[in-house]
Amino acid sequence: MTALALTGGPAAAAGLESRIGTWPRVENSEAETLLRNVLQSGHWGRLHTNSYAEQFETAFAAFQQSRHGVAVANGTVSLQLILRTLNIGIGDEVIVPALTFIASASAVAEVGAIPIFADVHPETMTIDADAAAAAITPRTRAIIGVHYGGYPIDFDRLLPLTREHGIHLIEDAAHAQGTEWRGTRVGALGALGSFSFQESKSLPSGEGGIILTNDDELAERARLLHHIGRRMDRPGYMHYALASNYRLTDLQAALLLTQLKQLPEQVRRRDQAGRVLDNALAESGVLLPQLRDERITQRGYYFAIYRYQAEKLDGLPRAAFLAALNAEGVPASAGYGEPVYRYPAFSPEALQTSPLRGLPNLPQYNQLRLPITERLCDVEQVTIPHPVLLAGSDRMGLIADSVAKIVEHRDELQAWWRTKEAGSILPDGTLVEDSVSARS
Repeated sequence: MTALALTGGPAAAAGLESRIGTWPRVENSEAETLLRNVLQSGHWGRLHTNSYAEQFETAFAAFQQSRHGVAVANGTVSLQLILRTLNIGIGDEVIVPALTFIASASAVAEVGAIPIFADVHPETMTIDADAAAAAITPRTRAIIGVHYGGYPIDFDRLLPLTREHGIHLIEDAAHAQGTEWRGTRVGALGALGSFSFQESKSLPSGEGGIILTNDDELAERARLLHHIGRRMDRPGYMHYALASNYRLTDLQAALLLTQLKQLPEQVRRRDQAGRVLDNALAESGVLLPQLRDERITQRGYYFAIYRYQAEKLDGLPRAAFLAALNAEGVPASAGYGEPVYRYPAFSPEALQTSPLRGLPNLPQYNQLRLPITERLCDVEQVTIPHPVLLAGSDRMGLIADSVAKIVEHRDELQAWWRTKEAGSILPDGTLVEDSVSARS
């Protein structure tokens, strides 16, 4: 093979970018029609009969095989609303995985409850059931299981665990549109589930979210609380609970209805391409995929996740590998970068101005050490965003070829790495000079 693209050679995956395209995508003209309908109607919110928000709730709940959907402003407040719906609040404890987007934990803190971080399973990168069980105390009210990257939590372990202790299983399904566990789509297998429709997600509307549940009473309470404590089936301004406004707008709902029509085929294509890519990369031993589990009958994606094995490249740091992989034309990064408990938001100073201020039994987050999460974040995790999978199964070989090329030219990459000053490459492989240039 020719020299690395990083040092002037041609990119092994040069044909990939044109097949990926932009994201979000608008693949039909219906979006313009529906958005024009909303603009001209004068009803830009959802407070009218047969709103697009109501139509989307019904359609998405049906797609995810759930009885009820409550559309909300984004996937962060949806978690807060779930906690409010379950009467979880000040001083209660909620167990969350340490490897996730911060909202999984910050939503807990926003309602005055205490996030208790648990380690993740090394091969699935979702919350480890044994670690979650060990974290349960008399103050525990729920476990938030995150379908990380779209990979589902182990319901066969976590559902019996929560039932045994009389606590709730909450699904953070922000990444998991279309994911199936034993033939049933996720989101309402626990008490309630939360989805995000932020523009990077596989079902995007800029911002937006939804709560799903199969429980009639929980659905009624969630709907009441999301509407400032008012009953949506009754006119007037009578408020029955202290709550806030979590409503989705009809402009967002119109976008979602059109995007939802594209989603089933996109989920199928991503799942197919993901399987091909996992098999191809597993052969190299450099990037190990998440564990393939026959109970996962369909995999939705936010990103495909791999564990970088530095010993296969003579100890080359992940940052060097990512720099080379990106140069070859493969979009990849280190994911969220840090365990959530390491964020400055959970420092003792930041907690003094948070809803957790003054609460007893507050963990010393800055002293927490969860070895698997830290290893994944510090040296192993490599993520490839879901639009790459839409390039098609026939293009996944370009990614495997790029990794093989890097392996073949690892001495060249080692020499390039030795020329770099400390701090000139970010942990995700981004060259600092490129990053500065992009911001200027």
